[in-house]
Amino acid sequence: MSPQRRCTWARTPLGIAYHDTEWGVPVHDDAILFEFLTLEGAQAGLSWETILKKRDAYRDAFVGFDPVRVARFTPARIERLLRNPGIVRNRLKINSTVGNARAFLAVQHEFGGFDAYVWGFVGGAPRVNRWGTLQQVPARTPESDALSRDLLGRGFKFVGSTICYAFMQAVGMVNDHTIDCFRYRHVGKNRYTRAAV
Repeated sequence: MSPQRRCTWARTPLGIAYHDTEWGVPVHDDAILFEFLTLEGAQAGLSWETILKKRDAYRDAFVGFDPVRVARFTPARIERLLRNPGIVRNRLKINSTVGNARAFLAVQHEFGGFDAYVWGFVGGAPRVNRWGTLQQVPARTPESDALSRDLLGRGFKFVGSTICYAFMQAVGMVNDHTIDCFRYRHVGKNRYTRAAV
């Protein structure tokens, strides 16, 4: 199988780099899980390419996605973020990130880590699918429905089932690389941690 064969959605240099190194690799680092939860919510109504272009600015604006620090953001700091051209300047999305950080900390306290909580929705191991084409990949699943309901019940925002499924794909809770993609067999063999960024 040619190493050049990859999922058809990865077409731009940014998208290809993301696909080839991150997408679908199991994540067990809470800071990275919070990052992806934030970025997937920020994407709502936009393209993932737009978010990838703004990713470094997001890391700077949200202090490395440290939920403890983000949870302490004041109204004045939120107002400054609304003037930051490097991120999506949507008041609801910015407010949701701060609120989600607080809810994230509550989950960490209850479960001993967000990792332990969120991976419970797939039984602790990635669901490995066998899709032949991108068109076969669902936008949501019963697992993403359950995750969405639970997150909403805990006060999270911008966590509808479609956003949750995109999050699950990104952090390797499901392997949705198509079977002809060179990454299909590799993603489960790696773990994505902050040191790998």
